[in-house]
Amino acid sequence: MYYKTKSYRIFYALNIILLSLISLACILPLIHVLALSFSSGLAVSANKVTFWPVDFNLDSYKRTLGDADFLVAFYLSVARVVLGVVIGIAVTVLTAYPLSKMDSLKGGRVIAWFFVFTMLFNGGLIPSYILIQKLHLMNTIWALVLPGALGVYNMILMLNFFRAIPKELEEASLIDGAGHMTTLIRIYLPISMPSIATIVLFVAVGHWNAWFDGLIYMQKENWPMSTLLQTMIKAPDLSQRTVSDAEIVNLTERTLKSAKIFIGTLPILLVYPFLQRYFVKGIVLGAVKG
Repeated sequence: MYYKTKSYRIFYALNIILLSLISLACILPLIHVLALSFSSGLAVSANKVTFWPVDFNLDSYKRTLGDADFLVAFYLSVARVVLGVVIGIAVTVLTAYPLSKMDSLKGGRVIAWFFVFTMLFNGGLIPSYILIQKLHLMNTIWALVLPGALGVYNMILMLNFFRAIPKELEEASLIDGAGHMTTLIRIYLPISMPSIATIVLFVAVGHWNAWFDGLIYMQKENWPMSTLLQTMIKAPDLSQRTVSDAEIVNLTERTLKSAKIFIGTLPILLVYPFLQRYFVKGIVLGAVKG
C-alpha cells in the first residue's frame, strides 16, 4: 500500500527526474568531446559541433595513435593500474584479515584506530617527496604505486566485510587442519568477491585518474597519461603544427585534445560495466558492520 500512495509516486517521479538530470550532466560533456574528436577542424573552429560530429573523419585519432609520447604515457598508465591493483588488493586483504580477528584481543581496536588516524592526518607533500627521494624511487613507477598501496577506506570496507562472515566457517576450516592463510584464500576470498571487485574499481580509477604524483615524481618522458593530459589541457598542444597540408583542414588543437581525452577515458568506460553489479553490494556489505 505504501508504494501506491500519491506522496510516494510524486517522490519517485521527482527522484527519476533528478537522477536523469544528473546523468545528463555527466554524459553530455563526454558526448560533446567525442563529437569534437570526430569532426573537422574547420567545423570545430566555427563552433558548429554540439553532440554530433560535423564532417566526420578519423584524422585526430590517426594522429593521436601515431604520437609516441602519448603511447608511452598510455602504456605507463596501464602498467601503473595493473601493479597498483595487484599490490593494493594484496596489501588491503593482508591488513584487513588479521585486524578482523583482533576485536576480542586487548588493544585490538586501538591498532585499527591507528589506521583511521592516517585518514585524518599525514606528513604532507614535502616530507612525502623527501621520503620518495631518499628511497631512490624518483622517476620510477614504484613512486606512483607504493605510497598509496594501502587505502585505509578500502581496508575498512574489507575489514567490515570479513567481520560479517560467520565465524563457523573459519572454525570448520581450522578443525579440518587448515591454517589462517589457507582459510583466507579458500574461504574468505571467494565469499568476498563483491567487496574485492568494489575495491578493484576504486583502486583502478584512482590510479588511472591520478596526475599530480606523476608531475612531481616523474620526468616528462615518463609521465603517465593523466599527467600528460592535464599538462596538455593547461598548455597549448603544438603537435598539430607539423601536420601535412592535407590534414590541416581536419586537425586543430581542440580535435587532437578531444581525441586524447576520449581515449584516456575509454578504458574506465569499458571496465566499469563488468564491475558495476558488484559495486553497490560491496559498498553496502562493507559499510554496515561496525
